[in-house]
Amino acid sequence: MKCKSPRTKPVELRMTPIIDVIFLLLIFFVCTANFNPLEKMLSMDTSLPGSVKVESVQFDPVNLDVVLIQISFDREPHWQIEGNQYTSLHEVQNLLRSIREINEDIPVIIESADNVPMENVIDVYDVCCLAGLSNIQFAAH
Repeated sequence: MKCKSPRTKPVELRMTPIIDVIFLLLIFFVCTANFNPLEKMLSMDTSLPGSVKVESVQFDPVNLDVVLIQISFDREPHWQIEGNQYTSLHEVQNLLRSIREINEDIPVIIESADNVPMENVIDVYDVCCLAGLSNIQFAAH
């Protein structure tokens, strides 16, 4: 004897509530997105009359993928970052701190000339660590 199974209605999948939820999520993300540039990335002249104007960074640290620090030695060390020459480690450290504020995971490559003493290379490495950068690499010749 065959048992008749009770007939069930086919399951209807209602898409309207799902579309409503997705639409609300889309509205939420659009409303909370920040389309304004960060204030620290905008350049502005804050010098007062009679004050000394400090040189600003000539390259755009926002669009950097890698920071290349080139060390040369001519009686004393010189550092070059993105084509700008620096004569003190303090300047290099300030620049690296400002870059770290924008992108803390940016890789730093230290490239030294053949005549650079190892202590100067280690000094640059220490300055990178003090600036808060952790992805530091050395260029091989």
